[in-house]
Amino acid sequence: MKPPRKAGGVGRKHTGVGKSKAKSKSAPKTVDEYLARIPEPAHATLQKVRATIRSVVPSEAAEVLSYGIPAFRSAGAVVVWYAAFADHCSLFPTASAIAKFKDELKSFRVSKGTIQFPVDKPLPAALLRKIIKTRLAAISSR
Repeated sequence: MKPPRKAGGVGRKHTGVGKSKAKSKSAPKTVDEYLARIPEPAHATLQKVRATIRSVVPSEAAEVLSYGIPAFRSAGAVVVWYAAFADHCSLFPTASAIAKFKDELKSFRVSKGTIQFPVDKPLPAALLRKIIKTRLAAISSR
């Protein structure tokens, strides 16, 4: 006699539940469209973050949507992602960049790959510029 198959076992089809909203028809197709949908004060905060990042990345860097959120890509790699959520904004600069600036990030909520900051207060521009320069150096050393 065969043992009963467990629910969720091999052969079970994925129903699509829980797939990213980025694949839905209403998902933004450009960074400008993404930002236009963000309510204030997060909208203004992300515009400041975007301007600071743009001031540091090379002129040929591209703004893209990656994983459904804005990002800057340079030399074939994503430099940094950023996004707004209901109660915070986030910067995703990779774990190594966060580790390098852990002392300067003590007043922010951080995880392995994310820095969270208030919707009404962007990361300090000087710190953000240092993080971006660190990411660009890591990308160029590959």
